[in-house]
Amino acid sequence: MSVYRSNERGASILATLIVIMVAGVFFTVGFKLYTPYMDHWTIKSIVENLTLDQDEIKKPIPEIRRDIERRLHINQVRLPEREDLKIEVKEGVLHFDLKYERRVPMFHNVDAVVKFEEHFEVIRP
Repeated sequence: MSVYRSNERGASILATLIVIMVAGVFFTVGFKLYTPYMDHWTIKSIVENLTLDQDEIKKPIPEIRRDIERRLHINQVRLPEREDLKIEVKEGVLHFDLKYERRVPMFHNVDAVVKFEEHFEVIRP
């Protein structure tokens, strides 16, 4: 019986622990980065839906900004800074520039920085 044991192969306990640790790190990073990406998708969706609403884009810029802030509040999402969403009118075209970054603490003194940059344009009626 000892002759057959030397031919048996499989993952050792050490190899299994290393695989579990690596998978744990990936899952931890994934869970921590999920929130900023989900928030960005919500913000992007709000701005995209606003650009499709003809009644909304006729309003003055301060009212448009206020409506966006209301929608963000309803969805429990906020921009890091108010200046991260720039709204301006150039030659009859309404420009929305969404540019910001979010810092996510990972482990002890290691952070991940996630950058988002979107641009939307709509012709004002």
